Amino acid sequence: MPIPDEDRAELLRLARAAVEAVVTDASPPAPQRLGGVLGELRGCFVTLTNCGNLRGCIGTFHPDRPLAEMIVQMAGASARDSRFFANPVAPQELPELTIEVSVLSPLAKTAEPAKLQVGKHGIYVIRGNRAGCFLPEVATDMGWTAEEFLSQCCAGKAGLYPDAWRQPGTVVFLFTSEKFDH
Repeated sequence: MPIPDEDRAELLRLARAAVEAVVTDASPPAPQRLGGVLGELRGCFVTLTNCGNLRGCIGTFHPDRPLAEMIVQMAGASARDSRFFANPVAPQELPELTIEVSVLSPLAKTAEPAKLQVGKHGIYVIRGNRAGCFLPEVATDMGWTAEEFLSQCCAGKAGLYPDAWRQPGTVVFLFTSEKFDH
């Protein structure tokens, strides 16, 4: 069932307030309600872009608190994504910043990763102490096939060899995502 519009609006409001708090050294927002989907234990990602350029993306598959609280945590962390340590999100960027929230389905282990549906499924690949993930839209944005999607995640995100997803000992999970932005 899709997330109701009022809950989407609240999650986006919390995400923006959390980013602004981190960037301006203010106190993070506290969710005012935790009913419905806002109170569920759901994985989520918050992605920040400025004029189409990535400025941060942090998420979790293993929430330890309600979704509304996880969104605040992930949004704040996205504003200080370590990939942008030398050039963090600045206060003057806030008006141009697009904030995208992705609320995830539970992870589903698959024995046939290549049968994933491009554009529908995201992937989370684990081998030993290495892991990487891509949200569903990455494959369509890049024009990748299912096999390219898996190989790029292994090599580019998990630090594995590209065909690691085919090998015993590598676990691949699929998930879906409901994404919205402001």
